[in-house]
Amino acid sequence: MQDLTRGREGRLIFAFALPMLIGNIFQQLYNTVDSIIVGNTLGKAALAAVGASFPLIFLLVSLIIGLTMGSTVLIAQFYGARRLDQVKKAIDTTYIFLFVAALVFTLLGLVTSKPLLKLLKTPAEIFPLAQTYLQIIIAGLIFTFGFNTISAVLRGLGNSKTPLYFLILSTLLNIVLDLVFILAFGWGVAGAAWATVIAQAVSFLLGQLYLARRFALFRFDLKKMTFDRTIFFTTVKIGLPTGVQQMLVATGMMALSRIVNNFNFGTAAVAAYTAAGRIDSFASMPAMNLSAALSSFVGQNLGAGKPERVKRGYLSTLGMAIAIALATTLTVALFGPELIALFNTDPEVIAIGASYLVIVGSFYPVFAWMFITNGVLRGAGDTLIPMFFSVFSLWLIRVPVAALLARRLGTNGIWWGIPVAWTVGALLGFGYFLSGRWRRRSLIQITEE
Repeated sequence: MQDLTRGREGRLIFAFALPMLIGNIFQQLYNTVDSIIVGNTLGKAALAAVGASFPLIFLLVSLIIGLTMGSTVLIAQFYGARRLDQVKKAIDTTYIFLFVAALVFTLLGLVTSKPLLKLLKTPAEIFPLAQTYLQIIIAGLIFTFGFNTISAVLRGLGNSKTPLYFLILSTLLNIVLDLVFILAFGWGVAGAAWATVIAQAVSFLLGQLYLARRFALFRFDLKKMTFDRTIFFTTVKIGLPTGVQQMLVATGMMALSRIVNNFNFGTAAVAAYTAAGRIDSFASMPAMNLSAALSSFVGQNLGAGKPERVKRGYLSTLGMAIAIALATTLTVALFGPELIALFNTDPEVIAIGASYLVIVGSFYPVFAWMFITNGVLRGAGDTLIPMFFSVFSLWLIRVPVAALLARRLGTNGIWWGIPVAWTVGALLGFGYFLSGRWRRRSLIQITEE
């Protein structure tokens, strides 16, 4: 457990974010390794099928991402105030709720997977493959939810290193299982899906075992677990707007997929969107993880009554994130075709994917600015206003711009909708940050009342 209320702000945040970043890189390798192996061994149709499933998977887990963020913030503030009894209640409440949510979302996902793929106008040649991959991944959602819960608890306690070790091991397992299931057993995209599910299950079980042995106070004990309604509603109040925001991002991805399919750009365009999206997800990780670290930093310092450290932490984190984003922009601009070719060597796929990276990659610094600003707001528990900004920039900017420009610029028009929306979202979030309205009383006081 790490105390973020003392020491140099930038150094603390970077050291806290680095294990999360490395861990998320390995976690993202689940999907990326699947895509590389599938794209090179099974062809662009199979790669497109995996990509067509991703927005739907993200939609199912996005709400939980937000709610676990709420748990992290609340646990961080309780821990910053040294209220260990409340930390235990917050952990128990999070476990109980997310276990029930995992069961509900799994059933919901299995029932709606086929209608949703039809809604996205998934091309007929990849529809059966996409449905198979999607349903297997959904069947393993309980492991995804479980590991996200454990990671949220550990981040709130200031421990971002331990989940990394589990992720490294499970990612290596995923790679091995991909090769075995796809190349040796010949299971196709189903093999890629089963490899991911098994690897995520290993991450979850190892994380749970670590908590049980390392922290006696926070040990999972079904008979002694308590569900605190006040803590639950406070967690929902903090996390629900972020969860809804993530769901809107997921539905935005679905809308872009539908635009790609609706204009009949073909399997090559879907495959290119899949490959570029995998690279895009790696490029966005530094800003996202620095933002998550900043949220924990802000939560602990507000809980400890040290708001003066928040501004210094924000500026330090923003500088780091933009510097990394500029380097990433240069990389994808220079080596875009080579990066896309890792997934599939079809010339049309490479050309479309490289254009995506040039257009979207040029705005990675703007994305970093937006995410770091939102990290402060989330850490303070003020997540509702950023949710409204997300709704506005996504549904009133990104989707309409993409649909409009697609008629004139083809797939490049769709890609331009993404950075335009980032720019609007960054300006709105920063304006709200400057207003200072996010500085509100500690969430600890709210739960006690």
